Formats: sequence, structure tokens, C-alpha cells
Amino acid sequence: MFKKFTKDDVHTQTNVKSSVQRALRTKLVNQYPKLEESIKILMPKKSTVVLYKCEDKINLYAVNDEVLFYQKFDELFPSLKLIHMYPSCFPRVQVDRGAIKFILSGANIMCPGLTSKGAKLPDEDIAKGTTVAVYAEGKENALAVGKLLMSTDEIKKVNKGMGIELIHYLADGLWNFEIE
Repeated sequence: MFKKFTKDDVHTQTNVKSSVQRALRTKLVNQYPKLEESIKILMPKKSTVVLYKCEDKINLYAVNDEVLFYQKFDELFPSLKLIHMYPSCFPRVQVDRGAIKFILSGANIMCPGLTSKGAKLPDEDIAKGTTVAVYAEGKENALAVGKLLMSTDEIKKVNKGMGIELIHYLADGLWNFEIE
């Protein structure tokens, strides 16, 4: 989604009203329940939230000059910087070392990269369509954000084809996006 994203893709920038901020906080907590404890630190009531409207109906939301999440149509996605701040608040999967170079070049994640030695899928099933933080074997921080194309149980059973659609990864356009 952000492979070729640049400042030229941003059309407008506006401050978000407090009523819209409340709705965003509620929506974030509904989508990511573990964020509830941190939401007041993440988006304080008196903070300035800036909305950047971009190409392809993408909205970026920045707090304190840091893009923390983005919206594509009606769904909110965390940025990697937000995941790095609150890693325990998001569902996580782990890929093996062999998948790292492909992910960092923007490739979707294949099922064998999620089920091989060195990879880890959670014991509890995560539903298809869930946004997950993607970690790599031997690395401390997430390297990507993706959306499950099948449930984790299906990934374990089928072990073929694409398992995760990559949305945002380290060193893509959003990661390098600087607010001036």
C-alpha cells in the first residue's frame, strides 16, 4: 500500500475536531481492545490530531508529528511506529529468517514462511481479515503490518499460497514519511 508513497501523495492536511478524536479513540479501542489502557497516553484529550488525506482514499492520523495510524475506507491500521511503542497491544505472527528480505521489498507473506522452523503462529486462532504485526525470527521489533488472508488455523492446515497481505513495512513510504 505504501511502497511508492511520497509527500506528493498527500492532498490536504487538517486538524481533527475533538468530537472526531473521541470517535477515533473509540474505534481504535473497539478494533484493538488491548490499546484501551494506553489510548489516553497515545491520544490525550487536549492533543492535536492532524488528518492527512492522501491518494487512493488513504487517511493518515498524526499525533505530535508522528503518524500513528491510517485509515483505508472504514478500517484503521496501526503504523509500525505505533506497534513499536505498544507491541503487546496487537496480534502478532512470526516469519522465518528467509522471509525477511522479501518482506522488506514489499512482497506478501506466503504460508510456508509462517509455518516453517523459526516461524510462529499463535496457539489461539486469529480470524481471516485480522490486522497483525509481523515479527521476524531473532528480531525484537515488528518489521511489517499485514492482513490475514486466511485464519491462522487454515494457514497451519493448508500451508500453501499467500497467508498475509502486506500493508506497511520497514523502509516503505509511510515509514519514511516526515511531517514538517
